[in-house]
Amino acid sequence: MDFKDQLKQLGDRVARLKDQILTEEATKNAFIMPFIQCLGYDVFNPLEVTPEFIADIGIKKGEKVDYAIIQDGKPTILVECKHWSTDLNPHNSQLFRYFHCTSARFSILTNGIHYKFYTDLVEPNKMDEKPFFEFYIDDLKENQTEKLKEFHKSYFDLDKILTTASELKYTNEIKNIIAGDLNEPSDEFTRYFAKLVYPSSVTARILEQFKGLLKKSYQQFINDTINERLKSALNTQQQQEIKEEPAETEIPTGEDAKIVTTEEELEAFHIVRSMLRQKISAGRIVFRDTQSYFGILLDDNNRRPLCRVHLNGKRKYLSLFDKDNEERIEIGSVDDIYDYADQLMKAAVKYDPVIAEEKNNK
Repeated sequence: MDFKDQLKQLGDRVARLKDQILTEEATKNAFIMPFIQCLGYDVFNPLEVTPEFIADIGIKKGEKVDYAIIQDGKPTILVECKHWSTDLNPHNSQLFRYFHCTSARFSILTNGIHYKFYTDLVEPNKMDEKPFFEFYIDDLKENQTEKLKEFHKSYFDLDKILTTASELKYTNEIKNIIAGDLNEPSDEFTRYFAKLVYPSSVTARILEQFKGLLKKSYQQFINDTINERLKSALNTQQQQEIKEEPAETEIPTGEDAKIVTTEEELEAFHIVRSMLRQKISAGRIVFRDTQSYFGILLDDNNRRPLCRVHLNGKRKYLSLFDKDNEERIEIGSVDDIYDYADQLMKAAVKYDPVIAEEKNNK
């Protein structure tokens, strides 16, 4: 199972079990330890994952972090855990204290559903106030999975992650500012656009008017962008279908247009051919489908019927041929055809003396 599937499976597990998880310890065992395992670390090896990692803070000894992920004998990632129903925001200060007392460059605050990743981009050895990366395990986006993969034991590269962390931190903050201003435009944000398009001075009344115009313009821009992308995708798909479509397609007409060969009829054909090919070349056994029956013939010759099957009604029948007589037998399923191997072989021998000679020589 690859990394993406493991996370998806864990997300499904969390969504299914969370209401039954009553304590913080149960949250650790059911949700957080499996997450650390997804990152490729052995949670049962204290040289890789140390539970209750001691982080002495000044004169305060014996302070413990829930987990420390160890690399080269040193803590690399600290993990502070809470019960799954707990709001994470009030608990940052505890992780702040632990962070500067260790050599770890990353810390994770989590309740097993919501994960917040921190580092020290603003000031060395001091955990940033805002996370550079966060997600919900039961609603993990594909781009978040790719970012999370960088923390996997097999791909862990400190310099690369720090570069990514810096990009994520500032792009996320910019996105949040844009989202906030477009949802409820600030005076500064609105004034910037108003000055670009409004010919006179921007008064308080004009500013308020432009806030509504700005929200409407943004929504129209998003809708137009989505529509254009949908049109482009549809055009690409249509062009691809045209390329893949055969140059000429024979369209059945008349009676043939009403004939549909079913999977069950084809299965019957393969059963007959598999039984008779011990004596007869498989290429000599063919089928012809009609509206009233499905016929299996020798040498594609209507005068050499091996059998007929009737499978489209409420009852199923097999028709066998002895000389010029047709015997219709009710069957429960196509597998019952195996019971009539001798009769089918007799029909084939009747049409071809060579088969009869080969059969007698056997």
